Amino acid sequence: MKVLKFHGMKDEDYLRLAFDTVFDQQAALEGQLEPFLQALEEYADGWMPDVVEGKRRRKYSRAAVWKSLEEKRGQRTSGLELYRTKWPALDMSISLWFPPLPPNLGFFVNVKPLSVFAEADRCHRFVEMVRAWASHYPVTYAKAHSTDDTHFTDSPNFGRDDETRRRDGFDKIYEVFWLNVFGAKLVETVGRERMLSTPAHRVEELPNGSVLLVTWPTAADFASKEARLAQARAHAHLRPDLDFDTVLRTLHERSAMLAPVEPRFHPEMASLLSRVVDGAASYERQRRIAELNAWCPPEPEEWRPADSALPPDVENVERALQQYSLYAEHLVALLHSQVPSVFEATPESLTDADFYFWREEFPKSRLREAIDEHAVPAIGAYLGEVLVRNLGGKWIPRQKLEEAQVLVGNRVWLPFARARNYMRSRQSLLDYSLTYLYCVAERHRS
Repeated sequence: MKVLKFHGMKDEDYLRLAFDTVFDQQAALEGQLEPFLQALEEYADGWMPDVVEGKRRRKYSRAAVWKSLEEKRGQRTSGLELYRTKWPALDMSISLWFPPLPPNLGFFVNVKPLSVFAEADRCHRFVEMVRAWASHYPVTYAKAHSTDDTHFTDSPNFGRDDETRRRDGFDKIYEVFWLNVFGAKLVETVGRERMLSTPAHRVEELPNGSVLLVTWPTAADFASKEARLAQARAHAHLRPDLDFDTVLRTLHERSAMLAPVEPRFHPEMASLLSRVVDGAASYERQRRIAELNAWCPPEPEEWRPADSALPPDVENVERALQQYSLYAEHLVALLHSQVPSVFEATPESLTDADFYFWREEFPKSRLREAIDEHAVPAIGAYLGEVLVRNLGGKWIPRQKLEEAQVLVGNRVWLPFARARNYMRSRQSLLDYSLTYLYCVAERHRS
C-alpha cells in the first residue's frame, strides 16, 4: 500500500487547513471524532484519505481510525496520519492532548497540488466540510490558504514571538486568508455587525457564535487581481485602522513573487540549474529562476596553456596515476547509492554529482577537515578521470595535488585546484561546477 507522502515529492504549492479546538476529556473519543469523520467522508471530493497510519498502516475505515488512536495513545498525547495512494496527494493529521496538557484537538489537512481547488464546486464542498466542523467544534481561529502565499505573511505567528503568541492567541485579525473561521470571542472583539457586513464571497454566522468567511469562490486563484482585491477589502473592513491601499499593494507584491518566470538559463548549465530550481521550496522557486536567469558561470581559472604545463615531478608516474584512480574510486564509493551514474564517469555524472553536493549543502554540512582531506582529492581525481576518458585527456602528475594537470588539446586543466574552489561554499558549487569546467574543456580541446 504505497502512499503519496509530501516528503520526497517535488515541492509545489498546496492548500493547508489548520483547525484547532478543544474536546471533552471525559467522553469517549469515538463520539468526539464522529462529527469530524462524518463531514470528511461527506465532503472530501476527490481527495478522501484511503490510508490510516498509526503504529502500522491500515486501509481507511472508522474502525482503523479508532484502532490507530488507541495504539498511539500515550500518557499525554495521541494522534495519527491519513494519506492517499492516488493523486492528488494528501497529508492529514489528527492530534490530541490529554491532562495535564490543555484538552486540545487539532486537525491539519494538506492537499497537493493547490490546483485541485480551481473548481468552484470542489471549493464549495471543502468550505461545507469546514463549516460542519466549525459548527460542532468551538475554535478561536481556523484558516485554509495557499502555503506558498502564507510564507510571505509577516511570519507564521504574524510578527509575534512564541511567548506573545501563546499568551495572546489569535487576539485580533492579523491576516485574512481564503477561508477563515473567527471564533465567538474574536467576533465580539471586531464587532459582530461589522464582521457580518464584511465584503466577501461568503460570510455566515454559525450556531455557536463563530463566523465563517470566504474571500473568493476558488482557492487556487488566490493571487489573481480580483481575488487579491476581495482579500484586501475584507481585511481592511475588519481592521479599519489599516490603510486599504497599503494592504492591497502588499498582496500584489506577494502575487508578483509567485508569478511564473520563464527559465532562460545559461545553455551549458541548464540541466543542472533546472534541477536546482526544482529542488527549491515552491514559494521561492520563481525568484530563484529569475536569479539564475541573470547568473552566468565565471570562466574557469584552473587551467594553463599547454606550452606552459608543469612537467611531471613524481618519482613514479604509474604509482601517481594509480593513486588518482584510487581517489576517484573514493568518490564513487561515497556517492554511488544516491548518484548511480558515478560508475560511468561521464559528463552527465558530473552534473549528477554537482546536484547531489548542492542538495546536501555539502560544503556547509560536513566537517571542513573531512572535506579538505578526503572530499577534495576524491572530487578532483574523479573530474580528471572524466576528462581523460571522455576528452582523450592525459594526466601530468605532480607531487602537490593542486598542481596535477590533465592535458586536453591546447590546454592543461587543474582538477584538484577546481575541486578545492568548488568546495568553498554552496554558491561555489555553481560558480566552480564540475559540469561547466568539462563543457569549457570540451569547447577548447581542438
